[in-house]
Amino acid sequence: MRLSLCTDCLGDLPFERMLDKASELGVRGVEMTVGGWSSAPHLRADELLADAGKRRAVLGALEARGLEIAALNVSGNPLDPGELGARHRADTDKTLELAGLLGVKKIVMMSGLPPASPEDRVPNWITYTVSWPATLKDRLDYQWNEVAIPYWRKLVAKAEACGVERFALENFSAMLVWNPATLFRLRAAVGPMVGLNLDPSHLIWMGADPIAAARALGGAIHHVHGKDVRLERGPVDVNGVLETRPVEDVAERAWNYVAVGCGQDLQWWKEFFSVVRMTGYDDWVSLEMEDLTMSVEAGVRTSIDALKQTISQ
Repeated sequence: MRLSLCTDCLGDLPFERMLDKASELGVRGVEMTVGGWSSAPHLRADELLADAGKRRAVLGALEARGLEIAALNVSGNPLDPGELGARHRADTDKTLELAGLLGVKKIVMMSGLPPASPEDRVPNWITYTVSWPATLKDRLDYQWNEVAIPYWRKLVAKAEACGVERFALENFSAMLVWNPATLFRLRAAVGPMVGLNLDPSHLIWMGADPIAAARALGGAIHHVHGKDVRLERGPVDVNGVLETRPVEDVAERAWNYVAVGCGQDLQWWKEFFSVVRMTGYDDWVSLEMEDLTMSVEAGVRTSIDALKQTISQ
């Protein structure tokens, strides 16, 4: 495995200084955002699509530092029924086209989340369906069969035309694909180009075991995020893992994203990567650092140090 960095965590730095910092940290690749919820601080899709010289400059700056593009990231909600969804779909299309021109074969993104009916104006994350109320299952079937699967079939076809080989969908909350079971449902409908960006942090706070999930996923692991979470002793025992407080309210939340090693210990991370490698995955592990309990610099360095000790190289 090789270590890369989600560059949004260094979004305050201009492009070349960000690359210098990544090189200094000892990573070998960068996962760069092109839109979606990100402001895309380092890559401007419209400019790069229009200017071959600027594309060569980007690739040259990477090569000069011994870095590679691990993946392009366009995480957002392309299935949102409103203006946001239209914008995220456009960003996704541009990302595929740019990947083709840059020679990038992997796109990291999210599945999207549709509304629960054609009349709804907002997405609806349905996490509970049994015999009552029966309408919930009907709504979920609408989301999958009428919205998500048709969109993803078209997106897979566009990716193939652009030379992209893999989608890696982050198992993020409030998305239609949020765990292995939902990934396999989409994969069965649209093909093996779609796999999971295995992010252990989300699975942990949702009550799953990422090591068991890795075993179940096998060859459907297309990317891995090195990201940790801590279930906070006390608050989580009282209120459970469902959390609606702002992420900035770290002292009161039931769980928080933390630097790697500040949630699960290094022995856990060694086992996790060992099992992921055992499934056949031998590709990038991208640090995604969103710890608000410490500075960005401290969080990145703490995480890089932990990942260097634990990934299966």
